[in-house]
Amino acid sequence: MTSPAVSSRALPHPARDEIRLEEVLHALSDPIRLRIVRELAGARGELSCSHFELPVTKSTTTHHFRVLRESGVIRQVYRGTAKMNGLRRDELDDLFPGLMAALLDAAVRQAVRLGD
Repeated sequence: MTSPAVSSRALPHPARDEIRLEEVLHALSDPIRLRIVRELAGARGELSCSHFELPVTKSTTTHHFRVLRESGVIRQVYRGTAKMNGLRRDELDDLFPGLMAALLDAAVRQAVRLGD
């Protein structure tokens, strides 16, 4: 049996079949969230929340991660005291073939064009 302290740290995520395109697109429509996803896509594994240097407050950062998690774009798990984040790329690619590749490619092209 799991102790309450451990189970209270579990974060809710939509199951693969509950992920909806409009929620994914909404989550990725924000420049900060898109920046987080770009970093996760380029990482070899999970990244902690503290890895990201974002130009927003801690509470706003938390909000952005929650939107990404609740839309099904990322998976968040606690590893010790760190909240680790990983892109749900395989699931998203299965559900929406080509979407993430096209979005990430477009985001890189935009960043280059705008000098970000």
